[in-house]
Amino acid sequence: MLGILCTLITALTCVSGVTVVTQKPVVTVRRGETATMDCNLGTVTNSPARWYKQIPGGVPQFVLYFYHSYSSPTYGSGFSSPKFTSTHQSTSDYRLIINNIEEGDSAVYYCQTWDSSVNQFVSQ
Repeated sequence: MLGILCTLITALTCVSGVTVVTQKPVVTVRRGETATMDCNLGTVTNSPARWYKQIPGGVPQFVLYFYHSYSSPTYGSGFSSPKFTSTHQSTSDYRLIINNIEEGDSAVYYCQTWDSSVNQFVSQ
């Protein structure tokens, strides 16, 4: 029997000033597998990546934030390791990792960062 397929959709792009936050659009995995989603913060290299989960029709839930010089992420209420974690590939490339995918993990996930050049958060 096939496991349940979970589709994790990531926000695509946002333009604010000169900052463009980009993510890959869709990740589909089976129950029990690991999902990874990448986010590039564009020109922002001095601010953490913040990840949010939003179920259609619901309000965004803060999952975690992670900065390349941190040893581990800081989590929102109801989210924790080892289910959710984050890594970085550079000062502007971050990855959200969701382990042991369950049906309730199907949602829109998007990243956000603070752009100090325009003094505002940049996201979808």
